Amino acid sequence: MSNSGLHGPIEPSGPGGRPDPDGRRGPDTARAPESRLSAGAEHGLHLAPFRGLRYVPERVGSLAAVTSPPYDVVIRPEGQRHLETADPHNVVRLILPDAATGDDRHRKAARTLARWLDEGVLAADPHPALYVYEQRDGDHVQRGIIGALRLSAPEDGIVLPHEDVMPGPVADRAALMRATAANFEPLLLAYRDGEATARVIDRTTADAEPLLSTTTEDGVRHRLWSLTDPADFAAINSDLSSHQALIADGHHRWATYLRLQAAHQAGTPWDYGLVLLVDTARYPLRVRAIHRVLPRLPLATALARAGDVFRVRHLPESLDRALDTLAEAAATGNAFLLAGDGYHLVDRPDPARIDACVPRDRPEPWRRLDATVLHRLLLDHVWRIPDSPDDIRYIHDSAAAVALAERHGGTSVLMHPVPEHVVLELAREGVMMPRKSTSFGPKPAGGLVMRSLDLD
Repeated sequence: MSNSGLHGPIEPSGPGGRPDPDGRRGPDTARAPESRLSAGAEHGLHLAPFRGLRYVPERVGSLAAVTSPPYDVVIRPEGQRHLETADPHNVVRLILPDAATGDDRHRKAARTLARWLDEGVLAADPHPALYVYEQRDGDHVQRGIIGALRLSAPEDGIVLPHEDVMPGPVADRAALMRATAANFEPLLLAYRDGEATARVIDRTTADAEPLLSTTTEDGVRHRLWSLTDPADFAAINSDLSSHQALIADGHHRWATYLRLQAAHQAGTPWDYGLVLLVDTARYPLRVRAIHRVLPRLPLATALARAGDVFRVRHLPESLDRALDTLAEAAATGNAFLLAGDGYHLVDRPDPARIDACVPRDRPEPWRRLDATVLHRLLLDHVWRIPDSPDDIRYIHDSAAAVALAERHGGTSVLMHPVPEHVVLELAREGVMMPRKSTSFGPKPAGGLVMRSLDLD
């Protein structure tokens, strides 16, 4: 499929029931698909201004050198080390602190944050603000609003997840946020047709000087503006009050926000979480695949076992050509590209084996997902790979996934992107996709603006 974007993605349905352990929502809370909340809803999206924590340009080498991709996109340890050496104050030292144990990591992040504040490396903006954020990657432009979003219960149907989460990363992010009392990275949320918000964004980007402008090493230009006028706050929130949003990136951090909110009394800063809201009617998102790396599964073993269930073909070609072949095969059914020592197309699975391993009590689009077949059939039954971070790594970049598999003598499983209409269909039905099924973007860069709960 084309990566041209998520065209008109959010006519979010409001299936707002609480998911059961297997990822489904209760039918008693499902609602019909709609682009906005019903007229009787008490509230929808609400963004609160906050005093953003930002790097002081004079205290760092460059703003680009202190930014980072989201924590789950950083390839460890190589990508983490690259960011750490780019600048001694790179935000990766806050979002992925390096220490022997989880508790040590989180305490280290808290100490680092306190030291950078004391040294003037980071400083809070003088007034609470919402922030207009622009990313420009060649001809692709994305603009949205960063703010502290009032959290809502799943059953409210205001913020809609579409992927299941893993308990380990949620616990880790919760411990980090609790130790630092900070949100270092905004989630990416998508909604549609915010006309008044669009007018504020257009006026700001046309007439005002940005707070910062930088180009990161991937060639993406980032600009940030501050909104401090209460009239703008009122216009934006009046506009958003009838809207829902789909979580495009940040399911684990959203689950973390809700966990920490539940652990604190109502009426505290923990009732809000840092987000970037993008109107995808104006700025369509891109959708890409998330690949798997199985460092402990040799490629020869993976191919031999997969051959009992799939057709396996060696592809004597480059990665780009192999991915093109994968796209052609994925157009007609489940297909994967196995790599580690050359490229091998795995497609045409045995339908009887799928029926035996994939639950039947789900919508057919869910049963046909590549991620469903991969995890339920290949990982669970054919390869018997434990569901642990040491055995399954999730990598967004295909070349990096192949290189990591080669380095460990393991197997990379390259995926084809999920068609956007499937994501929407399942979200509307209230069915969670398998975790790490999609990658929407561009993702906001970490380190441009952060939120300290101590300042709220």
